[in-house]
Amino acid sequence: MPAAPRIPTGTSRREFLALLGISAAAVSCGTATAGGGGKGQAKTLRYQGWVGQVTLPELAADLGHLGDLKLEWVGNTISGPQDIQSAATGQIDFGGAFNGAVVKLAAGKAPIKAVISYYGADQYAYSGYYVLENSPVRTARDLVGKKVGMNTLGAHSQAMLDIYLSRNGLSAADGAKVEALVVPPVNTEQALRQGQIEVGVLGGVLRDKALAAGGIRPLFTDFELLGAFSAGTYVLTRRFIEDNPDTVRTFVTGVAKAIEWSRTTPREEVIARMTEIIRKRGRNEDTSTLQYWRSYGVAETGGRISDKEFQLWLDWLGDRGEVKKGQLKAADLYTNDFNDFADSNNSNNSKGSNGPNNSNNSNGSNDSGKG
Repeated sequence: MPAAPRIPTGTSRREFLALLGISAAAVSCGTATAGGGGKGQAKTLRYQGWVGQVTLPELAADLGHLGDLKLEWVGNTISGPQDIQSAATGQIDFGGAFNGAVVKLAAGKAPIKAVISYYGADQYAYSGYYVLENSPVRTARDLVGKKVGMNTLGAHSQAMLDIYLSRNGLSAADGAKVEALVVPPVNTEQALRQGQIEVGVLGGVLRDKALAAGGIRPLFTDFELLGAFSAGTYVLTRRFIEDNPDTVRTFVTGVAKAIEWSRTTPREEVIARMTEIIRKRGRNEDTSTLQYWRSYGVAETGGRISDKEFQLWLDWLGDRGEVKKGQLKAADLYTNDFNDFADSNNSNNSKGSNGPNNSNNSNGSNDSGKG
């Protein structure tokens, strides 16, 4: 089954649903693979991947943490909002995106629930807004009239840009003059160096590869703006969760184990494992950029979710008029009930994403699934 086409997220509920091309009734039907509970529960989970990257579910499967669950890759995506839209409409069984995109989808009456964090920002895993070394752009005001390339609109990268502009005194009118453009992540560095955009959002291995080549500098980073935080979650439909509780528990706990394995395993071993995973799946992908991997950036032990990770975006979207204030409560958007790893290991694992156990870590991350 081919991946669904990428659909940019809208800026209002009406536009958002129109872009989705679905209604609340359509998404309420959930996923086609849902079982009836017990022995009839789903044993195969359809998902979308990211070119040249290893997602946490893929890592969990390779480590044997998913038990008898199988992952079925249906194609790749470059957009978190598109990924969770596909999950809401039953084209895939789980999808991951920036928590603000999860809020917007839930506000559009999609019956989804977040079950585990899968990426974030820390000193190793962050998104930077880069300009050429000799660029005249040095302040937020210098961005007025400039083009900023990012993987998708209405998601993590645009949220960070808006926060940066606002914190540096730009009015909404001036902020609207900063042009955000969709540029595939693998093309962002080239577009920046060729002058097609003045600012490029780079994260993970693509960022560190570009930095190694030289000639660019950061204007700001999301870690500088907000400190360490979990930024995105995997979601499933509520119906899938209700029909397949054991499957969901296995999936969530397996991903939690993969998060902690990536933290506590020597970096070289993690990279070697990821490289082998990509080679085995036979999609003709370049593995050279994996040498820059450092961290998934998840802030909490085992990917456990907290209210604050959604309240930040409920407030931001409410101030922008994209979500009605008071329409949603943070606690209603997620559940930790299926995360057995977090429940049993909270007292044994320190919070915070400190990267793999490697004393010579330098800045870097795996940016898979940022949206």
